[in-house]
Amino acid sequence: MSSLKEALDIHSKDVISIVGAGGKTTLMFALSRELSMHEKVVITTTTTKIFPPSSSDTPYLLISQEEKEIVDFILKKAGALGHITIASKMLAGSGKLQGINPLLISRLITLSPVNYIIIEADGASRKPLKAPDPFFEPVIPQQTSLVIPVVGIDALGCALSEENVFRSEIASNLTGLSLGKPISAEAIVTLILHPSGITRGSPEQARIIPVINKTDLPADLSDARDIACKILKANHPQVDRVVLSQAQLYPPVAEVVFKR
Repeated sequence: MSSLKEALDIHSKDVISIVGAGGKTTLMFALSRELSMHEKVVITTTTTKIFPPSSSDTPYLLISQEEKEIVDFILKKAGALGHITIASKMLAGSGKLQGINPLLISRLITLSPVNYIIIEADGASRKPLKAPDPFFEPVIPQQTSLVIPVVGIDALGCALSEENVFRSEIASNLTGLSLGKPISAEAIVTLILHPSGITRGSPEQARIIPVINKTDLPADLSDARDIACKILKANHPQVDRVVLSQAQLYPPVAEVVFKR
């Protein structure tokens, strides 16, 4: 099973929110490239902030705060492009793009040319692991039908510190693991499944498919399988599989572990 579409069981009109750390943006654009080959239009966007995508990531970047302008562009021009990225504005200080209002997602997914919306719904300062701030993270639109929590396998065994884990003090509180201690498989599982963890605020109707990324690194693939099995053993009602990925490579899927 080498395609992300098949591994993640993606359906027409899915609204996909990617959260966590360890390769969210890479996964978003790898998935969008694959989906745009199939049918209609793929929209990539964020409800937080992202760096501007390259031309290899997206054929068109639309920056607008006007709903009518965005809708008109999609209806008239997006079909010829297959994939567009939308942001509300460029932030002068950071050079990042400010995301769109989550409420706009419900309008865009109803437009006839649009078949998928993929949202980076979390920030992680390029760390392999994170814990969300309970006051404002992640920003998952309620129309989301698939939540993809991402973790980097390279976090396993590293010290629980801000160098390796974004919001490490919150991660310590959630997992019970002291700062400075090696990050265990159990700690990663807790950060994914805890009600205040990476998938915090996921809609009840959404599927949740964790992705353990960077499995192309020298670490034994069995470590990723072990984490996947521990996730599935927890028997979360919205989780039926875990994808082991190498999002920067082709094929991007190394393995899929299903609930038994």
